[in-house]
Amino acid sequence: MSQPSTDDGCEKCGHTEAEVGQISTTGGGLSKMFDVQTNSFQVVSCTNCGYSELYRDTGSGASDLVDVFLG
Repeated sequence: MSQPSTDDGCEKCGHTEAEVGQISTTGGGLSKMFDVQTNSFQVVSCTNCGYSELYRDTGSGASDLVDVFLG
């Protein structure tokens, strides 16, 4: 188990600004066959280096995700 980071900012470069986007993906089986988008994720990306993390979309606000990403 990794220890929580005490640094603020991007895990890779330390930059403190991020953008939030969204992607949808298919699952397996019939959803893949019929190209049904069954999985939704929020993508938080560093505006400096592009490092990104995916978070399953559970309806939480984008600002909450940026707080998790930047520490």
